[in-house]
This record gives sequence, C-alpha cells and structure tokens, in this order.
Amino acid sequence: MRAPAGLGSRTVDRWVFDGHIAGTGTQEGTRIVVGRWLASPVGPFADVMVERADGTRLLLAPRDDVAELVAATYDFDAVHVVPVVLAADEVRRRWRLRAGPLTADLTIGPRTAVGHLLTLVPRSRAAAPLVASAVDPVARLLLDGVRTRGTAGRGRREWYTATDQHAVTAVRALWGSEDLGALAPVDPPVRFGFSSVPSAPTVTRVLTTIEIAASPSLPGH
Repeated sequence: MRAPAGLGSRTVDRWVFDGHIAGTGTQEGTRIVVGRWLASPVGPFADVMVERADGTRLLLAPRDDVAELVAATYDFDAVHVVPVVLAADEVRRRWRLRAGPLTADLTIGPRTAVGHLLTLVPRSRAAAPLVASAVDPVARLLLDGVRTRGTAGRGRREWYTATDQHAVTAVRALWGSEDLGALAPVDPPVRFGFSSVPSAPTVTRVLTTIEIAASPSLPGH
C-alpha cells in the first residue's frame, strides 16, 4: 500500500486508500462525509468528516493512528477519537453508521448518470493519478465543488479516481438526541480539503492517492 516513487531527484511515498465515500446533507444544515475504506496504509477502517450548520468541521475517527493520518491531510476544527461502526447491508442497500454522537442510516439508490460513465474508468492503482488528472477538467464542469486532483494539507498532493457512483435516496441522522432532518444537498460545499463531495447526495467508489515528500513513518509505525 505504501510504495516509493521517483519525482525528479526527489523521493516520494504514495499512500492509496481504496473504498467508498458517501456525502450527504441534512435539512438542519449538517453535512456528513463518510469514508468506508476497504484497504489503506493503516488497514480497513471507517471515518466521518462532519461540517455542522455553523461551519464547525469535525473528524470522527476510530483510532489514534487514523485520526493522526487523516488530520495531517485535511483541515478540522476538532478531532475526536470515538467508536466508529459502519454496517453496509448490500442486499437492502443501506448503510448503518454509529460514530460517537452521530447516528446515521443511509438508503442507497440506483446508479447515477455519472456512475454509468465512471464504470468505464480504468481501475488501476498505478494509473490512478494519471486518470484523475485527465478527468479533473470534466469534474470541475459537471460536479460543482468537486476536484479530482489538488494540494492537500502540508503541501501533499492528492488524486481521486472514481469508478462508480450511486444516489443516496434517504437519510435518518441524529446528533446526540437532535434530529438533523431529512435528506438535503451538500450545500454549501464542505471545506475539509481542496475538493468537496458532489452536491447531490451520493456514494462514490474511489481510489484516493496521497503523495508525500520524503519517507515519514505511518502513525503507529
């Protein structure tokens, strides 16, 4: 998962995260971005980036090493290490999320029009940065706020390669005992990094590649 690559005379590491990103808004104004990572440099995990209605940006991470890795790449006002449990029911097309104060049940709908196009994208880890760079101008035109390449935190370069997408058709979300209301667009766009998720609530299959200079140890290593 962690492979050094040459960049001129500079040595870099590329970290690859393979999984899904779900982005949804709520009527109350809280926007939720769930990462379901099937493979990563620190193993499988789920994490949640939350932007509350007042603009406060929170990371809910399941372990210290995950919190350190994600917070080193994205921007948050607070980071909380809490139990994060994500159960994906592939038959009933539902995600059941429990993450600290957040409870969210997502209903997954049909493949989107963009998703049909994305199934044509090559799913190669080696080619992912090239594919993301090629797709970026199209993503900027078609998906408001979405970028597939850019500079992440601390000057790290980042690429997103999406290969499928399905609509989120319903959400039931609570923050503590507060009902966050019905499904809504991700509007305004979230502000964790250089890119937002699509404004229409979706689950997107992605390869995320983060490139960092030198060779720092992974958290916990």
